[in-house]
Amino acid sequence: MIRRAAFSLLRPYFRLTRGMTLGAQGVIIDRDERVLLIRHAYQPGWRFPGGGVEWRETLEEALARELFEETGVRVAGRPRLHGVFGNFTTFPSDHVALFLIREWEQAHVPEPNREIAAQGFFPRDAVPEDTVRPVRQRLAEIFEGAELSGHW
Repeated sequence: MIRRAAFSLLRPYFRLTRGMTLGAQGVIIDRDERVLLIRHAYQPGWRFPGGGVEWRETLEEALARELFEETGVRVAGRPRLHGVFGNFTTFPSDHVALFLIREWEQAHVPEPNREIAAQGFFPRDAVPEDTVRPVRQRLAEIFEGAELSGHW
């Protein structure tokens, strides 16, 4: 609750100080074609792991950093860009770059903490009921050939 309130208070600051925000998220796929999803402690629903791109950081560097921080996953091969999507529900010029990752390793699974409440691998066609709509849409694009949308 405190994080959600802080985020709401900081939203106007981010809008004034950043012309555009950019995030990198990863679809981590295991050998059984399951996908790794996370559930944040401060917002509902299951999502892909990832986060914001910092100053002087490439998309792939941000992706690698966020995946390791949130899930303990280290990217082993080159991630493949699935698409860049406009996510205008939070910020009027937010974008998310989504990567497919099939080559990776996870030496440890971080304990739940103040940011990440849970993580798990799920069959792509049997994700938790409260998986957010953008994740369901991206999975349909990736695995079922659904038409690619430009919006998150």
